[in-house]
Amino acid sequence: MAGSGASPHSPDSPLARAEHFVWLTARVLEQRRFAYHFLGGDADAVEAALAAYQGDDGGYGHALEPDLRGPVSQPLHTAHALRVLDSVGRLGGQRVERMCRYLTEVSTRDGALPALHPSQRGYPAAPFVPVVDDPPSALLATGPVVGLLHRNRVWHAWLFRATDFCWAAVDALEGSHPYEVEAAVAFLDGAPDRSRAEAAADRLGRLVRGQGQGLAVLDPARIAEYPVAEGYAPGEHHFPHDYAREPRSLARRWFTDEEMGRSLDHLAAEQCADGGWPIRWRAWAPGTELECRPMVTIEALRTLRAHGRAIG
Repeated sequence: MAGSGASPHSPDSPLARAEHFVWLTARVLEQRRFAYHFLGGDADAVEAALAAYQGDDGGYGHALEPDLRGPVSQPLHTAHALRVLDSVGRLGGQRVERMCRYLTEVSTRDGALPALHPSQRGYPAAPFVPVVDDPPSALLATGPVVGLLHRNRVWHAWLFRATDFCWAAVDALEGSHPYEVEAAVAFLDGAPDRSRAEAAADRLGRLVRGQGQGLAVLDPARIAEYPVAEGYAPGEHHFPHDYAREPRSLARRWFTDEEMGRSLDHLAAEQCADGGWPIRWRAWAPGTELECRPMVTIEALRTLRAHGRAIG
């Protein structure tokens, strides 16, 4: 159990090294998430830590997503909160009802979510997330939220138009960038119409594997030959495991066993000497990188374990 002294894992294992890194650097939320996922910790503790980020409007703020600073609620913060609750089996009840009311209030005219609500203006934010007065609907923000709510059988009036938006956005994709593809996968993995989701995923997989797209590094040993998506930081590549974080994801079908194996080998090898995993996107402030790395570390370990890799 967390806090019981020496780690029960081999001191040289990826998990033990990551545990040291988390206790040394992470926020309380990530410490409790690590304890829940890997040390037999309690979901109540995760919920208690997450509650500190919720505002009176039902949304989440206070830099829950470290690249957006300040106290105001934002769709991206709220989407992150939903992922945390889903990961500990607590996505339901009155809290989620309040979150859905918040999502309704900040939706665009077509019922979807903007990547960034204008209330962020005046607070620090990553330069690659611009604040605009009338932001458009974004699959990046809407897809993961809608997918998680459907997967957890949450029903709310907001979902109807938001689901329609996601289907239209996915069907319209002819060119894209990696984070938008991740958002599309998150939607399709939870969409109730499974036959339509499978057909859409098959088409999206062909897009990802298309030549010159820069959407997936299929052979990490030749990473220098793969382009980085336009607007991304140098070295901000995406790999098969970024799309298929667990074997049951529709995106797992896009890649051969050999390709997925190389991807997971690369992920495992990215663990740094301090026990944590690095971030690949642009680090624009020292504090944000420090807060993001434990989050990335937890997801790396969860991905490796989900695909059957030994971590302890």
